[in-house]
Amino acid sequence: MNAVVTGATKGIGRAIALKLAENGYDLAVCARSAKELDGLREALAHTGRRVFVFTADLGLKADVLAFCDAVAGEMGSVDVLVNNAGIFYTGSVLDEDDSQFEMQLDLNLKAAYFTGKFFGKMMLKQHRGHIFNICSVASRQIIENAGSYTVTKTALLSLNDVFREELSGYNVKVTAVLPGSTWTASWEGTDIPQERFVQPEDIAEAICGALKMSNGANVDEITIRPVRF
Repeated sequence: MNAVVTGATKGIGRAIALKLAENGYDLAVCARSAKELDGLREALAHTGRRVFVFTADLGLKADVLAFCDAVAGEMGSVDVLVNNAGIFYTGSVLDEDDSQFEMQLDLNLKAAYFTGKFFGKMMLKQHRGHIFNICSVASRQIIENAGSYTVTKTALLSLNDVFREELSGYNVKVTAVLPGSTWTASWEGTDIPQERFVQPEDIAEAICGALKMSNGANVDEITIRPVRF
């Protein structure tokens, strides 16, 4: 079985990559840092799975498509796609620099559009596969002082639902994952105790649980929030 995970070197992506490898998946992963990708490959060595790494900035369409082409050439078929790459900026839509919106749009939405379209076509031909889009609770509610982030994550959930509608007739599953506050680098410097957060491993466990369901079952959405925050 082959799985693709974007933004795999840190936080949620890293936890998902590790869990999938431990569950028998060969991996294709990408991130902007070659050094961090090498570190991830070393961290996954104990699983014995094949790990294909590719340095790419998924905020750039050319890099996204280069990654997709490389994976297709390396793996031939893909069973799981996890669109995890994303970025979070705070700020008011009225006051922020336009570039802040454009960067989040490119990485949070357009990258998932291009990868989902590319690997979705592969899965359509295979008549099997599962796409996970890491959205956010911001996909369902406006997050204070994070307007552009909220807009891009809301759009990602809509894209997820469109992919599900278009691929369901070909035995391809599509699931949106909506995490609440999760212990990642975005929270560095906070005074809130780590144990109050959703852990990246929780999200990885949820994804693997969805993958173990029967062929006829699709988990439309997974929402994971802190118990008390």
